Amino acid sequence: MGRAFEFRKARKMKRWSAMSKAFTRIGKDIVMAIKEGGPDPASNSRLRAVIQNAKAVNMPKDNVERAIKKASDKSQGDYKEVIFEGYAPHGIAILVETATDNNTRTVANVRSYFNKCDGSLGTSGSVVFMFDHTCNFRIPNEGLDPEEMELELIDFGAEEVFADDDGILIYAPFESFGAIQAELESREIEILSSGFERIPQVTKKLTPEEVVDVEKLLEKLDDDDDVQNVYHTMEESAEE
Repeated sequence: MGRAFEFRKARKMKRWSAMSKAFTRIGKDIVMAIKEGGPDPASNSRLRAVIQNAKAVNMPKDNVERAIKKASDKSQGDYKEVIFEGYAPHGIAILVETATDNNTRTVANVRSYFNKCDGSLGTSGSVVFMFDHTCNFRIPNEGLDPEEMELELIDFGAEEVFADDDGILIYAPFESFGAIQAELESREIEILSSGFERIPQVTKKLTPEEVVDVEKLLEKLDDDDDVQNVYHTMEESAEE
């Protein structure tokens, strides 16, 4: 198995474990998708993907419909996607993806988390090159063979296809998202969820005491409502 498999096994979507936080993130994703491509899922592939993800985390249909209606209102403010880069203690690179309607607030908050936890906020481009930007899809495992799917989707950009308890996972470079989404939909293969992740090219093993230092920063970042995802180069132990 490749790096995507190991990355997935270690993280296991743990950053999405808090249901209320997942709903908040999806609500922002809906706003950004509608501002970009309109409120009709049939013609807005990004919105279709967000709705699939809402189902994956059991977000009630009424909540999704309300979010779409609210996002379609012209008075609804927009969210801007902003990336922060820096270092946690012990040389661990940190990449933070945010969606914010107040960049001044978000910058101040993120900087304060790094400062309070003995980290350092870097400049744009300082650590992003240490991560591969990937897209991923989760489809049902019934009646489909991961090895066959990998061979069939390789021409559309797929690099790694494997099965786990959640279904069949397809990983590809970020720019292959549209091609793979279109191919799965043309085959009428149900997409259970999809998204984007940044996989560290190299990870660093820390002592248990050092891990605690890094986790303090990760927790503060995860608790911020403007933060969508946090990635790092600390080696994580896979969940059993």
